[in-house]
Order: sequence, then C-alpha cells, then structure tokens
Amino acid sequence: MTDRGPSVSGALATYVFAVCRDADPAAVRDLPGIDDAEPVRALPLGTLTAVVQSVPAADFTDEAWQSRLSDQRELERYARAHHEVVSAAAAGAPTVPLPLATLYHGDERARQALAEQADRFHSVLRRIARHAEWGVKVYAPAETQVGPEPVAPSPVAPSGRTRPAAGAGLAYLERKRGMHQRRERRHDDALRTAEAVDAEVCRLATAFRRLRPHGERAGERGVQVLNATYLVADHRAAELAQLTRTMQERTGTRIELSGPWVPYSFVGEV
Repeated sequence: MTDRGPSVSGALATYVFAVCRDADPAAVRDLPGIDDAEPVRALPLGTLTAVVQSVPAADFTDEAWQSRLSDQRELERYARAHHEVVSAAAAGAPTVPLPLATLYHGDERARQALAEQADRFHSVLRRIARHAEWGVKVYAPAETQVGPEPVAPSPVAPSGRTRPAAGAGLAYLERKRGMHQRRERRHDDALRTAEAVDAEVCRLATAFRRLRPHGERAGERGVQVLNATYLVADHRAAELAQLTRTMQERTGTRIELSGPWVPYSFVGEV
C-alpha cells in the first residue's frame, strides 16, 4: 500500500496511521504523531476517515527508511508514535491500523489508493467493532530442581580409599531419572493445561491466532507453552478475565492475560 519513492526536497508526503468509521477528529488533533511540525488530522474518504499527517517526503525515501530500520532506538520511537495515534483513534471509533510507514504522495493519492480498498476496510471494521485483542500466555514450571541435586558417589571416600557401597551408582542414576521424569510430567501437564485454556478461550472469542511460544528466557519463572491472541467482544472481557483466573487457580499453572489492545492481529483478515 505504501507509495514511497523519489521525492523533491521540501515536499510533503501523507502518512496514514489508520482508517476509521465515524472517527472523531478531536481524538487525535493534539497528538505529535511522527513529526510534530504538522498536525495529525482526519482525511475524509467518503463513508470512512483516514487518520493522517503530512511529513517530509525526504525522510521516507527507501534509502532513508532502510537507514532508520537499522537504528533500533529510532525505529522504536516511530513505532511508539504510530501506536499512540492508532490507540487514540481506536478509543473513539472502530479502527483499522495500517502498517508502520504507510505513505502516499499527497492527500489525493492517499484518497485514491485507500478508496480502492474501501470494501475490505468496511468488512474488517464490521468484524472488529466493539472488540479488542487480548493475549494469553501459559507457562510450564522452570527447569529447577525439586530438592537438592543428587550427588554422584565418589570412587574414593573422604577418609581413605574405600569404594562406595554396592549399588550407590545405580541409586544415583535412578534419582536422576526420577527427577527428569518429574520435570517431563510437569511440562506435559502444562501443555495439557495450555490446550484446555486455548479451547475455553476460543469458545468466547470471535477469532484467534496461535503464535510461536518464546523459548526459555533469563529472568522468567517458566517456559512458555502457549502464546496466543484472541479477538474478544467488549461485553465478554470480564468473562475472559474470570476464566483465566479460575483455570490458573484450578490447575496451579501460571497463566498471563494481557490487553485490551487495538486488534492489530486481526485486521489483515476479511
């Protein structure tokens, strides 16, 4: 959708944050947006409204944008500014967020390009109206020991050269095997809980997406076994919160609920 390309020095491009239905221009009017030299504003698109801002075209040439992508701090600044505008618009009206750095050579080109997708925007807006995105994560217990690590028998006793008692090596291996089996059982229990959580949340969600679980990370108190996001009607948000609390209390498994968010994960589907 982006119309980025060669630009004349000093020329302005139209940066599009989102497309809304029944948008309130006042909701975004005072936001700095990407570049506070020009105001964030509403651009009428017939029965829809785009939330846009005029920005220096030279800042968004392919070369300039690729350079910005390599600067993590600068990229995060743009992403936060983009999200702030999208969130403000979504707080007052059903909103389809557009990808970061969606630009056109002026308002008329933006109107033309966005109008060509009006049917898709209307379809998505109908589906996400009065809905929000929620994230659910389930964790297996961290790979920590239950009790002290079994100590391997030493071939030499501290007081002399006496060999360990017969069977000591076998007992050590059995203890190690038992610890490994307990860890596997805890992990399998968490996987079963994750599937049960997903099934229950899917029953009250309008749509869902399973994401790749994160691997074990330093500082985390477990291994992620479910990483999913759900499109949930606003009137069912309290039911979702109660469901995850109840399942966590019943299973003893760590379950994280996050949201509500603008439904970024569900605007690409029609």
